[in-house]
Amino acid sequence: MTRGGVTVTDEQDRYDVFVQGTVFLDIVMTGLASAPTTGTEIFAEGMGSCPGGVANFAIAAARLGLRTGLASVFGDDAYADFCWRTLADQEGVDLSHSRRIGHWHSPVTVSMSIDRDRAMVTHAHEAPGDPSKLVGPGLKTRSAIVPVAEELPGWTVEARQSGALLFGDVGWDPTDEWSPAVLDVLEGFHAFTPNAAEAMAYTRTDTPKAALHKLADRVPLAVVTNGADGVLAIDSATGEEEQVPALPVRSYDPTGAGDVFLASLVLGTLRGWPLAHRLAFGNLCAGLSVQHFGGSLAAPGWGDIIDWVRDHSRHRPGDVDPAVLEHYAFIGDVLPAGPVPIVRRASATIARLSDA
Repeated sequence: MTRGGVTVTDEQDRYDVFVQGTVFLDIVMTGLASAPTTGTEIFAEGMGSCPGGVANFAIAAARLGLRTGLASVFGDDAYADFCWRTLADQEGVDLSHSRRIGHWHSPVTVSMSIDRDRAMVTHAHEAPGDPSKLVGPGLKTRSAIVPVAEELPGWTVEARQSGALLFGDVGWDPTDEWSPAVLDVLEGFHAFTPNAAEAMAYTRTDTPKAALHKLADRVPLAVVTNGADGVLAIDSATGEEEQVPALPVRSYDPTGAGDVFLASLVLGTLRGWPLAHRLAFGNLCAGLSVQHFGGSLAAPGWGDIIDWVRDHSRHRPGDVDPAVLEHYAFIGDVLPAGPVPIVRRASATIARLSDA
């Protein structure tokens, strides 16, 4: 098979992870003391521009060395040029299932980072046709990220039947209904990874732990992320139940942190790591991402993780609670062996043609 003009073998002709969805151009404003009010102007300390939406996950996965495929519709404007070039040429995401079309404006989101949270404004037109049909038959992938909704893309059925592990993600429900029917589609999924608020809303429970146990009845791997309180999960296949505290970090921009965590979880799962290691690795990667602005381009690569391990070994007593650090002691043992492409974060700005 030829992919991107290069002939690949049958073994190579298989993704580690595949995702389908919408790519936005994200313009991220950081360092805001407060949200803007009508009739006023405020200034941001920093600004980044980068591919967003489903690209957040694709870039995070590719930075960790996962062979990543993405199916999405791209327009023919300058925003799409930048997003396509960044994904394909800079980050190595395979776009052979993506298409460019004329006379369609790329979706744009302005994300404002305020007091460790964010507010967003988006302009978008509905993509023509059914983007899920870009995938087509015969998809070969070890895993796939699927937004959980009451109706799933048709390609996910074939992917699951061919042995792919489906990781379910979910977004905020703007209707505030949190229909439990959404959870009915989880049959056949390997994992579901909502945050605490989403998990409690869908399961009608009062605590993240109670929500986790209800979700564990639905999927083999139930994970509930809980911000600064870390993450908790149950792997029913192995009988493991773990809660791993978050690393204390200065959160500068949370854009895309959940996607970074999920990409890290997929990597650990494909490598067969113990549950506690998967959760800690996800916490570390997400924690590294929020210390920089720029959404997807703040996702850490192995170079950034190596830097953290080196710094971690020099921590003075009292810098970080030793009981917390103990959960992360294994990281040095899972670094790639042999020559390692030292991939690090890129500068997040549309003003540069590329930034390796």
